[in-house]
Amino acid sequence: MVAGSGNKMQEIMQRGKRVPHTRPPFSIGDLKKAIPPHCFERSLLRSLLYLVCDLTAIFLLYHTTTYFHLLPSPLAYIAWPVYWFLQGCVFTGVWMIAHECGHHGFSQYKWFNDTLGFFLHSALLIPYFSWKYSHRRHHSNTGSLDHDELFVPKVKSKVPWFSKYLNNPPGRALRLATTLIIGLPLHYIFNVSGRDYGRFASHFDPNSPIYSDQERLQIYISDVGVFATVYALYQIAMAYGFAWLMCVYGMPYLVHNALVVTIVYLHHTHPDLPHYDSSEWDWLRGALSTVDRDYGFFLNTLFHNITDAHVVHHLISTIPHYHAVEATKAIKPILGDYYQSDDTPVHKALWRSMTECLYVHPDEGSSTIQGVYWYGSKFSS
Repeated sequence: MVAGSGNKMQEIMQRGKRVPHTRPPFSIGDLKKAIPPHCFERSLLRSLLYLVCDLTAIFLLYHTTTYFHLLPSPLAYIAWPVYWFLQGCVFTGVWMIAHECGHHGFSQYKWFNDTLGFFLHSALLIPYFSWKYSHRRHHSNTGSLDHDELFVPKVKSKVPWFSKYLNNPPGRALRLATTLIIGLPLHYIFNVSGRDYGRFASHFDPNSPIYSDQERLQIYISDVGVFATVYALYQIAMAYGFAWLMCVYGMPYLVHNALVVTIVYLHHTHPDLPHYDSSEWDWLRGALSTVDRDYGFFLNTLFHNITDAHVVHHLISTIPHYHAVEATKAIKPILGDYYQSDDTPVHKALWRSMTECLYVHPDEGSSTIQGVYWYGSKFSS
């Protein structure tokens, strides 16, 4: 009994406290006033320098593979996985810059942002404009059970029947592996983990209910960009071999996919974050329903601080990444308990979220709709 109580107390101490779900005593205007004015300035030259650094790193990492055949056999087997991980991390940095283009935080020139974002995301097999519009709606509806677009949790009554049979270590491992390996393409192709539109929705379908009539032409353009990349990769495979392509691009691409899913999933899936139905949701509380996470200085830098400055990104998405950390420090005193950060190691955080965040329910086990929902994991037998 004593040991059990001690373990329970340790678990409670390790957990953070819930983000307040009441309307905050500050406004978005108060937060903007607290941020130094220069943090809102977007420099095209400075943004391009970050991109050039990423592209240079991609080239240099690829160039190192030309020497792998000179390594002794055991070292060659180690060198390739190291290359895959590092290249996947840099791919994720490029994804982050394209993501910033979609928010028009790269520069003050909208046409330049969209042109660059289109080419960068297409190279990573992401339909740029399709992503841009659904991601904009994600930012406009964060934390809403009815209108959010990404990692939208289900209420307990709508969880698939087989979920309780996967609520064990092997089942969690299977769900985690599936999410990390194919979660990103499943989201874009079939809108998995996205908003329920009541019918088929896909980021590749110009007639998808995700988009308005004014956006459909650009969905076609996004499709052309991705299909052009697929065709180019096919031609490269024909010239150099599929195995070579998988080694230099395919495996880093899978690492990149897993990293993007990890980053986004852990920002919005946390036992202490609330979700709201339409009776309670408002934009500011929804934007605060996310969490900053520390991946360590090296990865935070490679990912352009999308990891440890995500809360401020949801509050003011046009702040460029190189000012995001400073802006975060400026608003933390005002946010107080409304600011949530978590330094749990990534692998532990993933397992915890897969274990504890299976559905959402009103607080204190009430069966009545209260408007504010929290994650739960207990299934009745």
